[in-house]
Amino acid sequence: QVQLVESGGGLVQAGGSLRLSCAASGRTSSSYVMGWFRQAPGKEREFVAAIRWSGGSTVHADSVKGRFTISRDNAKNTVYLQMNSLKPEDTAVYYCAGSLKPGSVSDTSRYDYWGQGTQVTVSS
Repeated sequence: QVQLVESGGGLVQAGGSLRLSCAASGRTSSSYVMGWFRQAPGKEREFVAAIRWSGGSTVHADSVKGRFTISRDNAKNTVYLQMNSLKPEDTAVYYCAGSLKPGSVSDTSRYDYWGQGTQVTVSS
């Protein structure tokens, strides 16, 4: 089992920045792919970014490219999502997820473990 705990959400004005953290504990592995997803009220959960623990290669959704950056600190077993130039449409609950399965990193069904989510609200 792997436990994921997100933190760092909050209320910010448009154009501002936040950094989300996802601390992993339990049976962690360098084989994991870690992802960030978000879900706004009334909408489906959508892919934001993903990173491989081993090697650190990353993928970002087109909607956040150039504004958000995913990274990891192996020593701390923590994944980060740096969010800059935030827009009101970025308002959502942000979830961290972990996967050992093959497949597309943007596919929610690939992920075995999920955090509880952290609310991000961007005011205009």
